[in-house]
Amino acid sequence: MSRILATHTGSLIRPTELLSFLSEKARGAAVDEDAYRLRLSESVDDVVRKQVEAGVDVVDDGEMGKVSWITYLYERVSGLESRPIELVGPSMLPPSRDRQAFPGAYAELDALDEAAVRKSSAQRRAPSAWCCTGPLRYDRTAIDRDIVNVKAAVAQHEGVDAFLPVVAPASAYWLTNEHYDSEEEFVFALADVLKQEYRAIVDSGLLLQVDDAVLMHECDTILAGGGSYDDYRRWAELRVRALNHALEGLPEERVRYHVCFGSWHGPHAFDPPLRDVIDLILQVNAGAYAMEQANPRHEHEWRVWEDVKLPDGKKLIPGVVTHHTNVVEHPELVAQRLIRLAGVVGRDNVLAGTDCGFAQGAFVKRVHEEIQWAKLSALAEGARLASKHLWSR
Repeated sequence: MSRILATHTGSLIRPTELLSFLSEKARGAAVDEDAYRLRLSESVDDVVRKQVEAGVDVVDDGEMGKVSWITYLYERVSGLESRPIELVGPSMLPPSRDRQAFPGAYAELDALDEAAVRKSSAQRRAPSAWCCTGPLRYDRTAIDRDIVNVKAAVAQHEGVDAFLPVVAPASAYWLTNEHYDSEEEFVFALADVLKQEYRAIVDSGLLLQVDDAVLMHECDTILAGGGSYDDYRRWAELRVRALNHALEGLPEERVRYHVCFGSWHGPHAFDPPLRDVIDLILQVNAGAYAMEQANPRHEHEWRVWEDVKLPDGKKLIPGVVTHHTNVVEHPELVAQRLIRLAGVVGRDNVLAGTDCGFAQGAFVKRVHEEIQWAKLSALAEGARLASKHLWSR
């Protein structure tokens, strides 16, 4: 391939017509399943077409069939039970040094998120936590549906590759264990469940993207709770081993590993430096690593690769546009970000990506839909400009 390909990290804004179904399903109401399946397949067709029109080379289904990039898994796994909880503060998110340092800012941000959910779903969220109360068993029905939908949509466009994003063991958040004898046994049981989902995607001919938003920001949570950095490393290393267990036997070139720092709109002043956790990322048996590089908290970290060697055969998918701001990046800036990284790791080892999803759930969008598509168009144009520069020399 004599150019830099454009892709993104997965979650895209759901259309209003689909949201009405997702809202009803989220509150447990009965829906016309045939009508829902038709609307879902039409939404995937539409979102794939719009990605191709924006110039994206490696597309996905926008996670149209998921209410949340995390909790979707709980709908596909038996042995789990949802229980109502009382919030100690305004958010379900655990305490962190970021929240402790900026309490007023987070109070406003949490209120905005809650208002967005209520506007989209016509109901207040009932806070709940998921518990593992029995052996975990995976149901393939939903992933088989997602595979069929995205492959049918992609087949309408030539020269387009596709991926499906799914969670990592570390990102099964708000899930407590009441069944397995140890934390390690529980985490590996979860990995065994995910292994079935991962294998289904790769066997279908699609690329697999493993999303791991929690692995990085759990560092802040553990330190805020009085734990040590060593405590965090032990927590993270167990989950990296479990992820590699889930990936066992899959060709690395078909696997993308996406890490971010939680990626909510907030200061992120206490995110761990990439340099301190890059070894954890590179332990994952993936062919490409997608990570934040476009927002002002992490843009400087492209220089980590001046000191850390990218393993042979691996690729990077840096975020070169971000969901953190409504400002649409200029394609020339996108190109500059790609060119400087390519100068360190090689032009053949870089794809153009986004920091995280433009919708962090069906009811939480981070920018307006118009801005989402403008950003993806700028991403693709910047990749073309960078390619012209890098391959003309």
